[in-house]
Amino acid sequence: MSITKRKIIESIDLLDYPIKFNPFVFSRMFFLWAFLGVVGGLTAGIYWIVLELLTHQLAVFTGWTVIPLMAIAGLLAGVVIHLIGDPGEIHLIVNNIRFKNGKLEPKNNPSMILSSLLCVSSGGSLGPEAPLVQVTGSTGSWLGKILRLKGENLRSLSIAGMASGFTALFGAPLGGSLFALEILHHEYAVEYYKAIIPAFVASCFSYLIFAIIVHLGIGPTWHLPTYTMSTRFDFLYAVFFALIATAMGWIFIYCTKFFKALFNQIKAPIYIKTFIGGLVLGILAYYLPVTRYFGHEEINALLGTGFSTQTLLLILLVKIVAISVTVTSGWRGGFIIPLFFVGTTLGILLHQAFPSVSLSLTIISCMAAINSCVTRTPMSTTILLSTLTGFSYLVPIMFASLTGYFFAPKIPFISSQMTEAE
Repeated sequence: MSITKRKIIESIDLLDYPIKFNPFVFSRMFFLWAFLGVVGGLTAGIYWIVLELLTHQLAVFTGWTVIPLMAIAGLLAGVVIHLIGDPGEIHLIVNNIRFKNGKLEPKNNPSMILSSLLCVSSGGSLGPEAPLVQVTGSTGSWLGKILRLKGENLRSLSIAGMASGFTALFGAPLGGSLFALEILHHEYAVEYYKAIIPAFVASCFSYLIFAIIVHLGIGPTWHLPTYTMSTRFDFLYAVFFALIATAMGWIFIYCTKFFKALFNQIKAPIYIKTFIGGLVLGILAYYLPVTRYFGHEEINALLGTGFSTQTLLLILLVKIVAISVTVTSGWRGGFIIPLFFVGTTLGILLHQAFPSVSLSLTIISCMAAINSCVTRTPMSTTILLSTLTGFSYLVPIMFASLTGYFFAPKIPFISSQMTEAE
């Protein structure tokens, strides 16, 4: 019998085979995913409220006082990590999901929470998305261990936890669900497709609880000008701008590698490195205050302020350095929103060079391309940006995201995304 005939017969047999469906098991798992989403939303909501309180308290330090503030904040964050333990970074989360059956250790959460609150609230160029993903993902892993889940069931619960934390901050349940899979690398994300429904259910409940706690409205976070398609070939403009943004992504990656090598030469405890990093960040924030913080509020400030071309170029370069120093000096946080800030700055610059093209198109193309280039998440980036900006035309975002993805460096920025062949 030929292979083709055998496959056809097997397919017919599978169709005729009675599928056993247990509604009790399905309902139990649904409530488990929903419960995890509620816990994720509560965790994210409490974290966000504390972060906002700390940020408002520390925002009064301006001018030259921002330099000692950020240096001391870096020192304290380093002491927390030194005494409680290193919570790791995003590459550790990816590595654990891929190679340790999804086991994320909750014991690292106190260190991650305390150190990231200090780093983000004082003005570091990293956001709260990575700490939330770590905490909520490890909560899912811990819940799975209690219920004695193993294999893909445990891994799916960890991924669902990650998605709930990411969604709470970005307000995009589908985008957060896809991100939790896509960040694992495109080849491995296919292996975890079973986790998409658990992740989506947890994300929906997480967003609901988070929105109730922080009184979050339904609408875009960043207010881009209304986009109107000028020609049917706007997607070509998106690709062109995306190529420039992808080149900027390469610059960011190699800038980070440079500072990583620099800080690796400092043979000292981590609190010394975080102190030096804070000192550098404080100096940068003193001269360019808009580069302070991770960019959540600063993106709207960029859009509402008419900076000159020279100032925008300086902001672009300084922000890349600030993110790189924050990442490599031991400060804790996520770099997705800071990359969106870089993309916004570049988009405004390109609009000044090409004023006939829509400002929204230049910005959205740059935001999508640079994030996809660095994180290798084109699908979730497309959905996230559509939600965050209200940019309803998905085609330009998709083309820009794919451009950044396919023209990214062979060796990924998140090292644990690499396959054995790479």
